[in-house]
Amino acid sequence: MRFLRKTIILLVLVLASATHAQRNVIHILSTNDMHSSMDYFPQLAALADSLRDIDPGLLILSAGDNRTGNPLNDLFEIPAYPMVALMNQVGFAASALGNHEFDIASLPRLIPLSNFSYICANIVPDYTSGIRTVPCKVFDVRGTKVGIIGVVQVNKWGRPDTHPDNVQGLKFLDPTETVSRYEWLSRECNATILLSHIGYDADVQMAEHFPWLDLIVGGHTHKQLTSSEPLHNGVLITQNKNKLTTATYITLTLDSGKVVSKQAEYFDLKTYPRRNIIVDQMVKAFKGNPAFSRVLAVADKPFDNINEVGAMVCDAFLEGTGADIAIENRRGVRLEHLPAGDITVLNALAIDPFGNQAVEMTMTGDQLYQMLTAYSRMDIFHFPHLGGLLAEVKLDKADSTVIQSFKLMTPDGKPIEKKRKYRIVTNTYVSSTCTVLSPDDINVLNAQTSDLIMHFLEHKGHVDYNGVKRVWFK
Repeated sequence: MRFLRKTIILLVLVLASATHAQRNVIHILSTNDMHSSMDYFPQLAALADSLRDIDPGLLILSAGDNRTGNPLNDLFEIPAYPMVALMNQVGFAASALGNHEFDIASLPRLIPLSNFSYICANIVPDYTSGIRTVPCKVFDVRGTKVGIIGVVQVNKWGRPDTHPDNVQGLKFLDPTETVSRYEWLSRECNATILLSHIGYDADVQMAEHFPWLDLIVGGHTHKQLTSSEPLHNGVLITQNKNKLTTATYITLTLDSGKVVSKQAEYFDLKTYPRRNIIVDQMVKAFKGNPAFSRVLAVADKPFDNINEVGAMVCDAFLEGTGADIAIENRRGVRLEHLPAGDITVLNALAIDPFGNQAVEMTMTGDQLYQMLTAYSRMDIFHFPHLGGLLAEVKLDKADSTVIQSFKLMTPDGKPIEKKRKYRIVTNTYVSSTCTVLSPDDINVLNAQTSDLIMHFLEHKGHVDYNGVKRVWFK
């Protein structure tokens, strides 16, 4: 009897050992929508160091939009190289293409300098463009095959949200149709990941369509998820807000070669106590250009929201061109807050980092209504900033993001005249993406919009836009 008991115990131990041998864990550290933010890269690097001490096979992934938003990065000799250098140092394995990866057409120069792969399945390769990506890639993590597919957002015009000139000659495919063709990868790999830059709602739809995915590392909509985010059709979805203030630590547990559990933990990099010394020195070096520290003006009170910053931008357009009305696209303003005090060249370029040109056109009040109806797509996320103009916007009662109608008024509250002609100033992004405008309507001025902002600030010396509001949503 004692012998049988010992034998049973021995068998249990052997079976437990075998079961344990079949279980393994994949660890992933992910970011998204860093938008050229370097401030917390030393903390991210230190976090990666600590996690690698636990698991040398740590995969570090980005869901795209690594660039655009910080002139120190975007206006570097090779635009966006500082972010690539920092990502190389931290040890990123792969990045999706975000829509802003195509800004200022430096991607062909950056890819050969990147020690990580750019994964995008829904871009049609065009070797004359110099953009070298792969649709998917398999990583061997201690004998476990991890397959990653990448997709970028595509708008109703069949391209990512960037200036059309930035993607000339490139073709993009529908993300959902594209991913449907990669189910085979899940049969070849132990874990399958979608590296997605299409937005949270679209990621949820992907999970509903493709339960063979284990994980979606998402971006584009800057939605801060938490560890309590439920699985969607069995698929884990992660995403962080923009500017690299948070990173995600993902654990996939496998048993017998299949993922059996998945969880995400979110790290606040702003409060992370450690900094990587090498990355810290790299960031200081990239920030060391004194030209960006030149003071242009003083903000007497803080800019508390994007509407106040947008109003200042539109006034700069008006002063620099003498137009009657200024229009700036909603997300053309990239700095949403600005404290009271000095406004520097760096601040001005961070407000408007895209290198757009100012354009002028003449149109009647009726045509202006048509233009804003088409450009705004009748939703609150695209209704633009205004100068020389006020707007009352009526929202749908069932869906407060949908615009039912809007009324345009002069600064003194009078309705604009439908038949009168107005001189309108905007930027080349608006003019090239607004479907009701033709090239014959547009006069491209010899001025960058960021230059108009800097000249305006220098001329004013002091500015106060606290409390300024030109668009009312009702």
